Amino acid sequence: MPRRSILLFAGACAVIAVALLVITAVLINRPAPGLQPGEVVSSGQADVGGPFQLVDHNGRPVDQTMLEGRWSLVFFGFTYCPDFCPTTLAALDATKQRLGERGKDLQIVFISVDPERDTPQALKDYLSTDGFPEGVIGLTGTPAQVRAAADAYRAYYQKVGEGEDYTMNHSLTVYLMGPDGRFRTAVAEELGPEKSAQVIERAMARG
Repeated sequence: MPRRSILLFAGACAVIAVALLVITAVLINRPAPGLQPGEVVSSGQADVGGPFQLVDHNGRPVDQTMLEGRWSLVFFGFTYCPDFCPTTLAALDATKQRLGERGKDLQIVFISVDPERDTPQALKDYLSTDGFPEGVIGLTGTPAQVRAAADAYRAYYQKVGEGEDYTMNHSLTVYLMGPDGRFRTAVAEELGPEKSAQVIERAMARG
């Protein structure tokens, strides 16, 4: 076979090989059938969550064992948050209502990323505000404790501004943790109560 033909043949084989690799990658990374936008499914083995040492809104020390025995929705925010945190609390309460009897086995855990202002008493006053759902567990701690908890959940936060009027940028993910205290799935805030309840129901069915 002439040298030119051999080179052309080799080049064609290389192109086909690359194309097959691309197609395989697309198929591997394609979302599972029925997966909703923003929904992240986990087998429970993902490296999200882990040990933490914090204080609840009643001033009692708590750690990651508080998640054991019940399903939990964990999210990070702060009491001075003007929009996302209040609307998320309301949406999670609506999600619990849609779960019916299963919702009774679901606790909502609100971890402050603003330990400078969010003392246990500040969290307690915030969560007892009229219009907020009952039973939400507020957690705070020292700056180092809060940072360690956020790192365990891969949650982002950053102080913005100086003086009394500073605010906090933070990630918006809500984490569904199983009764074994391990991560199940991330509930995207844009799903809304109805779809969030469906995501949780599917996770509960898998155990």
